Amino acid sequence: MRKVITKIALAAGLLLAPALAAADETRVIMVSHGQAADAFHGIVKNGFFQAGKDLGISVDYRAPESFDMVAMGQLIDAAVNQRPDGIVVTLPDPDALGPSVRRAVESGIPVIAVNSGQDAYKALGALAFVGQDEALAARTAGERLKEAGGKKAICINVEPGNVTIDIRCNSFTEGFGGPVSVLQTSMDPADIEAKVRAALQADPEVDTVLSTAAMVAGEPALKALKATGQLGKVFLGSFDLSPAMLEAVRDGNALFCIDQQQYMYGYLPVAILQLYKHSKILPANDVLTGPRFVTREMAAEVIDLSAKGIR
Repeated sequence: MRKVITKIALAAGLLLAPALAAADETRVIMVSHGQAADAFHGIVKNGFFQAGKDLGISVDYRAPESFDMVAMGQLIDAAVNQRPDGIVVTLPDPDALGPSVRRAVESGIPVIAVNSGQDAYKALGALAFVGQDEALAARTAGERLKEAGGKKAICINVEPGNVTIDIRCNSFTEGFGGPVSVLQTSMDPADIEAKVRAALQADPEVDTVLSTAAMVAGEPALKALKATGQLGKVFLGSFDLSPAMLEAVRDGNALFCIDQQQYMYGYLPVAILQLYKHSKILPANDVLTGPRFVTREMAAEVIDLSAKGIR
């Protein structure tokens, strides 16, 4: 996938060669809610830095130490003060981050939203959105788990207050059609494992679990299922990928992982901002990178790519 994206971006760059040769170096800053230890956002960073390398663009990635919208807004404000050629932002809470994003736009800095805020980015003045249709992904997950035989479910919300995770659990409930309890947790895997185990023991009728993050919640859920003797008996699906979750899908202990291909969250905005700077070229619609459902038939193919920080 990285090779394909790179070829597309480089082809675009060749078309702009005369303009690029005479231009000053392009600088792009990304401000994300993804903390340093977050494996999901580590893949976003990999794509972001690879795009900078491939396209000869100066890139800088910034994130708060925890899920903190005040701190994230301050990081966006600091980026605006540096006057880069573009800012890439996640929008887990558009209301909280809106003033900072608008400040960037009003300062004449192009902004692209990624990962979250699909319904809000236009109102804030951002130029484009690169990400997954979260509602579609979650509804489809609910439908698939229902078709597999699920009757009663829990949805693990690893980041209460993150609108993207809320959408996942709400839309999953819509697609599943049966009773769904939202299990609110921290980002601590031990906390998640303990709460999933307690939920399964408290209600033996629960036969379905949706994880909203593979490494953070999916892997602890696997441990909880194993500890309670229900591994392979409870229907399990997860957003995002991790080697352990993909192995569970491969081995029949989980039905699917939902791949939003977040490597492109980092890579594509850099190319888009370069094109916009030199030619005012923009996508006509949202750039949707998912959902792609990784099932048992294809899980083995992407395990190595997941371990390498690409998928």
